[in-house]
Amino acid sequence: MDRAQKEELVTSLTEVFNTTSVVVVAHYSGLTVAQMSNLRRQMKASGATVKVAKNRLAKIALEGSEVAHVASLLKGPTIIAYSSDPVAAPKVAVDFAKANDKFVILGGAFGKTALNPDGVKALATMPSLDELRAKLIGLIQAPATKIAQLSTAPAAKLARVFGAYGRENEAA
Repeated sequence: MDRAQKEELVTSLTEVFNTTSVVVVAHYSGLTVAQMSNLRRQMKASGATVKVAKNRLAKIALEGSEVAHVASLLKGPTIIAYSSDPVAAPKVAVDFAKANDKFVILGGAFGKTALNPDGVKALATMPSLDELRAKLIGLIQAPATKIAQLSTAPAAKLARVFGAYGRENEAA
């Protein structure tokens, strides 16, 4: 990389660290190209991104950001996964780590909060933003459905009672 490319990478990483809500750092040593492509595909499908950057350049980009404490994790062959959805990147990283022993999660950051590997796993178990929205909409819609059922239930019961009396009178 020449100097201009390095400056461009540092600028883009600085923007990433300042705008994303979660960052996951992991070792990827020993993964094949196919496995890395699979990881990138899974991350992209969930709305997250993966970057392999030189640790020195990533540390420069981390300076002054809320997630600067992640710099201590950048040793050896590391990969940086990030997303604006607080659950997307950790969820894919944890699932990928379960399937690939050579992918080791080192930690990460959730806003200003530092995460150890267990913290990343705990974040991965939470429902995603879309799942939470769906649950909230379901909770909001449920009372309206129940009110509609309650308003039609007495009429249906009354019709059944009248029908029973009608059949009883016909039999007599």
